[in-house]
Amino acid sequence: MTEQRTPLVEMKNISISFGGIHAVDDASVDLYPGEVVALLGHNGAGKSTLIKILSGAYKRDAKKYGIETIYQTLAVADNVDAAANLYLGRELRTPWGTLDDVAMEAKAREVMGRLNPNFQRFKEPVKALSGGQRQSVAIARAILFDARILIMDEPTAALGPQETAQVGELIKQLKREGIGIFLISHDIHDVFDLADRVSVMKNGQVVGHARTEDVTKDEVLGMIIMGKVPPKAIPGPGAMQMA
Repeated sequence: MTEQRTPLVEMKNISISFGGIHAVDDASVDLYPGEVVALLGHNGAGKSTLIKILSGAYKRDAKKYGIETIYQTLAVADNVDAAANLYLGRELRTPWGTLDDVAMEAKAREVMGRLNPNFQRFKEPVKALSGGQRQSVAIARAILFDARILIMDEPTAALGPQETAQVGELIKQLKREGIGIFLISHDIHDVFDLADRVSVMKNGQVVGHARTEDVTKDEVLGMIIMGKVPPKAIPGPGAMQMA
């Protein structure tokens, strides 16, 4: 039981300034195996900077710790197929030094089968795939190399209802495999559908943390807009002091 409650990530009292401006000020967040934590806040609240610190953009070796980031733009290569995307920059080669397309496709089928059993479009360039299928490829690339922590930036942005549901199923499968996910989203409905907990930031500080089952959407919006922490949330340094 103790092992199960050991966090995958524990960031404590993180601060960073740019030109005298506190982009992140004394922020603490954590993430456990098989959990989705939504990081919320207006643009400029500090969540993107905090995540960049975790993902290795500022003086860290994220991949060594099993941390992978899936950006909103997905960063997939449109002109090649799923297997080529999974191994982009880390291609397998035969003993003769040529690309081992057979081995890469076999592994791609194995990983995609685990993640999205309905995916069959292995021979087509990624640009021909739907938004949800492209997300599948981006996620599969991350977990192929044993990611334990995923940072997902607006994973359902610009997707229709069916594709949004497909991404939701992908996230649930990742949770079943014990992968922890930081979810950055402006869609409060997505947050309540997918996240176990929320951590809200405002003006570079953490307003508070709460389990989604303990708060309402309106209460979370109150945290985002006013820094007002509801009774069942844990306040952070950025919480508005209640009378």
